[in-house]
Amino acid sequence: MNSELEAFARITLQDNLAQCTEGQRLTFKRMYSHLDLDKDIDQVVEEMSVEKLDWAMQQVQRTVTSNAAPVQTRLKQP
Repeated sequence: MNSELEAFARITLQDNLAQCTEGQRLTFKRMYSHLDLDKDIDQVVEEMSVEKLDWAMQQVQRTVTSNAAPVQTRLKQP
């Protein structure tokens, strides 16, 4: 991933995490910074390895989309 794409990915990830609940951000920290859960979420994103960015973006985007869906739609998902 080139440096411009990496920077875009990190900014997008931070923006999407801002739309998540505190509990969802804590879950993200458990996955990507399990040794320091007190670390600021933006710092967690900045320190993530490039190899993990794509998958993290997919996970967070699904969460943001799910949060925005009406409650009935969320209840029908497996």
